[in-house]
Amino acid sequence: MNELQSYLNSYLGIPDHDMAAVQSLFKEKELLKGDFFCKSEQYCDKLSFIKSGYVRIFAQEGTKEITQWISSPGYFLTDLGSFIFDQRARWNMQALEDCRLFTIHKKDYRKLGELVSNWSQHENRFLSSCFIMLENRVFSQLSLNAEERYRKLYEADRTLFQKVPQQYLASMLGMSPETFSRIRAKIVS
Repeated sequence: MNELQSYLNSYLGIPDHDMAAVQSLFKEKELLKGDFFCKSEQYCDKLSFIKSGYVRIFAQEGTKEITQWISSPGYFLTDLGSFIFDQRARWNMQALEDCRLFTIHKKDYRKLGELVSNWSQHENRFLSSCFIMLENRVFSQLSLNAEERYRKLYEADRTLFQKVPQQYLASMLGMSPETFSRIRAKIVS
């Protein structure tokens, strides 16, 4: 069982008898370090599962870049507003290292309703899990101080702190690089 199949089984509840049809629509792709999966103001017509590598999701606000998320192995990647509602993408998505992705294009994604029994239930479960993750992030931003946010992310995924430049993590956590460095030094000592 590969990573994609494992994820589809555990998070979406795709039954085994539908798995082959779903997996056949995903193609393994490579996204090289520095390449963009999607750029803001373009249309994002694909959804990918990250097998390996890290992708930074960010917006440009004047001269400042704001990191919204670092997508890592085991997560899906898309600009949901663009993919679902055909809006121009809000986010830039750039590989921080070479990545291996399982990618489905929108035209094939639309076929899932014909191929998979109860697809709308599976899709609703996926979108609900995305919404819950977003709710949890917003709650953390509003209720935790900078050090608590740092510790929570560190405990959730220590590998991020080894693979991702600290200015991106600081931005994602809503703090300055100086605050991030100060907290990091305090925790390491």
